[in-house]
Amino acid sequence: MNIAAAANETLAHNSNLLVYSAMAVYTLAFVAHMSEWVFGSRSKVARTAAALTSQAKAPATVSAKVAQQGGGTAVLERPKVITKSAAGSRDVPDGPGAAGGTEKGDLYGRIAVSLTVLAWGLHVGGVITRALSVQRAPWGNMYEFSTTFAAVAVGIYLLLLTLRKNVRWIGLPLVTTVLLDLGLAVSVLYTASDQLVPALHSYWLWIHVSCAILSGAVLYLGAVATLLFLFRDRYEAKLADPAGKQPGAFATSVLERLPSAASLDKFAYRVNATVFPLWTFTIIAGAIWAEAAWGRYWGWDPKEVWAFITWVGYACYLHARSTAGWKGRKAAWLGLIAFACYLFNYYGVNIFVTGLHSYAGV
Repeated sequence: MNIAAAANETLAHNSNLLVYSAMAVYTLAFVAHMSEWVFGSRSKVARTAAALTSQAKAPATVSAKVAQQGGGTAVLERPKVITKSAAGSRDVPDGPGAAGGTEKGDLYGRIAVSLTVLAWGLHVGGVITRALSVQRAPWGNMYEFSTTFAAVAVGIYLLLLTLRKNVRWIGLPLVTTVLLDLGLAVSVLYTASDQLVPALHSYWLWIHVSCAILSGAVLYLGAVATLLFLFRDRYEAKLADPAGKQPGAFATSVLERLPSAASLDKFAYRVNATVFPLWTFTIIAGAIWAEAAWGRYWGWDPKEVWAFITWVGYACYLHARSTAGWKGRKAAWLGLIAFACYLFNYYGVNIFVTGLHSYAGV
């Protein structure tokens, strides 16, 4: 392969068209997700919790059954809780549509997922044609990193849905942030398709950066779940305190459509714990590449420093989750701080700080 070959302008142009087309379809998916949240009823978790709460407050029903022979017997009976969903008896997402038990909400949810799949196909096509236009990995600058990062995040979400995991509640925040990410990429971070400096022509570009993208995409899903956990946990705390200030109508209409705080907390912890070893390998792979490119494994370059700070942040989060005093909201804040470090390492260091990694440009 001739690394100095000029970029294929036709493929580069097609890549741009595919990315813009994906943004248009993501916008339609956003509208469908919003419709699901507006017209869908509460999630199965919220409806079940509300039913159980009502039962706990209401006195048990006493019915007298008189035997044909002998005296009578008083029997305590509780009302049955019905949580059947519109999708049937299978395990459906803890989201605003299918799990809400409304066919209308379920319809909008299915449309939203279908549009997300279509948008993702166009999105991936844009990433691939960008790579083919220059015959290299499609993450040599911030524009390419952003578009690939968003494609991987959506791909992981769709994979979880394919595996029948209860994650459709991620759809709305995911599509929203993907649109913001792509909008920033095409308007501020855009870089014309071109070859890279010789230092970046290494197989470590495929290994190190791909691991960073995959790690970041999973950490992003964990951050979304963590943020929603904080809102949902506060909402549940207000509901549990009848004497305190109760949630407003808007907060109730939104937050009751989410899974329980415990479910969100568990999901965030699992995805962060699963991807943490990969993020560790990402830093190690970067150190090995640095030795090959610059003759040293570690030089306290700003990108290296913030990658390590991010690693420390998530190490503290995982350690906090294993100790009784740092579960719940305290650990959640640690998780969000750690992800903020990842974002600063990605945006802040590349844009505002000069270092050895600056030659890749934006």
